[in-house]
Amino acid sequence: MDPNDRFLGRSRELAVLHELADSDRPELFVLYGRRRVGKTELLQRLCRERRAVYFLAAQVRDRDNLKAFRRTLAAALDEPLLERIEFPDWSAALDLAADRAGDERLVVVLDEFPYLCESNKGLPSLIQKFWDENGKRSKLMLVLCGSQVSFMEKEVLAEKSPLFGRRTGQRKLEPIRPADALSFFPDWSAHDRLLAYAVLGGMPAYLQRFDPGLSWKENVLREILRPEGFLFSEVQFLLRSELKNPATYNSILGAAAAGGERVGDIALAVGVDSTTANKYLHVLRELNLVERSVPLTDPDPLRSRRGTYRIADRFLAFHFRHVQPHLSLIEAGRGKQVLDRFILPDAKRLRSEAIGDLVIDHLRREAAELTEDEIVEAGHHPGRAVMALARMGDGRFVAAAVADRKGAGTVGSELEQELQDLRQILGEDLTVLIYETTEDCEAPLAVSRMKGTSGVAPSRKGMAVTPTPRPT
Repeated sequence: MDPNDRFLGRSRELAVLHELADSDRPELFVLYGRRRVGKTELLQRLCRERRAVYFLAAQVRDRDNLKAFRRTLAAALDEPLLERIEFPDWSAALDLAADRAGDERLVVVLDEFPYLCESNKGLPSLIQKFWDENGKRSKLMLVLCGSQVSFMEKEVLAEKSPLFGRRTGQRKLEPIRPADALSFFPDWSAHDRLLAYAVLGGMPAYLQRFDPGLSWKENVLREILRPEGFLFSEVQFLLRSELKNPATYNSILGAAAAGGERVGDIALAVGVDSTTANKYLHVLRELNLVERSVPLTDPDPLRSRRGTYRIADRFLAFHFRHVQPHLSLIEAGRGKQVLDRFILPDAKRLRSEAIGDLVIDHLRREAAELTEDEIVEAGHHPGRAVMALARMGDGRFVAAAVADRKGAGTVGSELEQELQDLRQILGEDLTVLIYETTEDCEAPLAVSRMKGTSGVAPSRKGMAVTPTPRPT
């Protein structure tokens, strides 16, 4: 990956879009995901060197968007005469695009589709009419893209939508993988790369704001801990775009960031009853901003009373832990004080959480090479040495421990005790993977499998392991 390109971690998604664009079938593809996740950049990459019309909608009247689309269509097809055409509606505009496609693929992207629907509530029905009468027999690849996740899922993809059954594919674009996020800063030490991920998570637009030529501390001060910073108000923009009552959600997320894990604890901290707190948490879970975890051994996860909640997004967690409680200091220009007094003392935990995300990602995607069976479920574990647990397809369990000189985990008596406790619950046939951070930006973790099903060597030096063929 070329760090100077600043478009990392999206090769698979881009390849799929190119595959669809190269097919001989008409395509109606829906792409959606949170703001800043990289949808626009991905679609613009698709449109490069293709016969394509990329249109970014604005929050204006429907008539004005139609005029803007006409101009974009005329420029993309190099047909100035199209400027003189007045489209009565979007169905007519898309009919003309399908006609101009002829026998050659034409990609048409309607980005920020929810903006178009704000000023034209019947737009999904008009597109349905177009697709049924003309689009599905054309050479068009029509892409509907939106940042309002709840709108796209309920008004475009849901069964009640006029477009239900018309789409030929869809993708919710998620943040990039932790390892790909580290690649944005190839010249930084592993320690600083992990802290950058711990602060920003896998949102490409956030990662791009950090200047690799500065330290992570300087970037945090510049982009987050001053009112002029790009990321200072980002969380509030996000919540206002998705939620009708952001104030209560702010309190819910603040309680979770402060250590509230159970519904009752969060409800008490916010000052609402548990039923109300649960409703708000359900919405946050649907948006993938909060996740609920249940022990892997629980026989009924959906009804379990042992479920705990945590903020699933790294930047949201950082914001509600370290920015929201100190807004007055930051507004007063004392961001350096916030960094020194509250963030730097928490660096060890931030780094450990980042490593935990890397471990979970490896377990879910690549650990089968070492476990010799597919991982079907993985989650965080609150141990000091064992950071994650996973369950394989045959029902056996995997414990993931971290051996790290910076103190994120140890291999020795502490690990031995934790494994003994886990074997009493999970059984003696427990596979143990040992992870260690590296300075290699392309392979931030080295992974080994501990030999045998019982017994732990007392130290890293004497530990019996089977090295993985390549670091992850």
